[in-house]
Amino acid sequence: MMSNKKFTKVTSIVFLGLGSAIMLLPFYWMVTTSFKPALEAYRMPPTWVPTSSTLDSFRQVFATFPFIHLYLNSIIVSVCATALVVFTSSLAGYIFAKFSFKGKEIIFLFILGGMMIPFQAIMIPLFKIIVAFGLINTLTGVIVAWVISPFGIFMMRQFIHTVPSALIDSARIDGASFFGIYIRIVLPLAKPALLILALFNFLWSWNDFLWPLIIISSPEKSTIPLGLAMFILARGGGNTHLIMAGSLIAIFPVLVFFLLTQKNIVKGVVLTGLKG
Repeated sequence: MMSNKKFTKVTSIVFLGLGSAIMLLPFYWMVTTSFKPALEAYRMPPTWVPTSSTLDSFRQVFATFPFIHLYLNSIIVSVCATALVVFTSSLAGYIFAKFSFKGKEIIFLFILGGMMIPFQAIMIPLFKIIVAFGLINTLTGVIVAWVISPFGIFMMRQFIHTVPSALIDSARIDGASFFGIYIRIVLPLAKPALLILALFNFLWSWNDFLWPLIIISSPEKSTIPLGLAMFILARGGGNTHLIMAGSLIAIFPVLVFFLLTQKNIVKGVVLTGLKG
């Protein structure tokens, strides 16, 4: 007879497998439809396994829409935003974790409060700031929204708290400067947290739709999410195979990026104490 522990384990595996299958089903349908000919994409009932595969959908997409240029814009925004967030979050996290100054706890509480404010509540004042600096319809205006991350500051503060203060005190005695300690001691020891913050922020900035929609007004400055929305509108909701091909092209870099770094993501989540 199966023990209670073994029965619980088997039941968990079955439920997790079913849940994973349900979540992956739309993605599977998108992938298979993008390789179907136009007639088969509209067939009823739908075919879950294409009777014939073709790359015509991808050829038409690249021929009719500038996805390469959109990729370049998204890469610039995501890489720059990620680099800035990693720098500001790690620096602020180091200060809040290892320095004592008047009002530190109150300031940190305000930063934590920023995690609870939805972006929709601050997008109008943020938009006015961008207008005042003349950054409308620029990639810089898109990047500015990602420069400061309350979540990143909180995460880095919690991790840097685990860095032995004795190492920092020894460096100070040896005459190391503030930035010398930050670069040579804090950053190397905080690599796991820096990696997970960089991975999460890259994914968030790559998939961001609302802020670029507000800031960008010209197609040549659009990012991948905006370009994909314009592509779908241009199709008028039809040409399902082309829309699915365009969607697959849009998520392909992020998918590859995740598959290549998933071990580091899991390791970073464990080491930083994050819970899903």
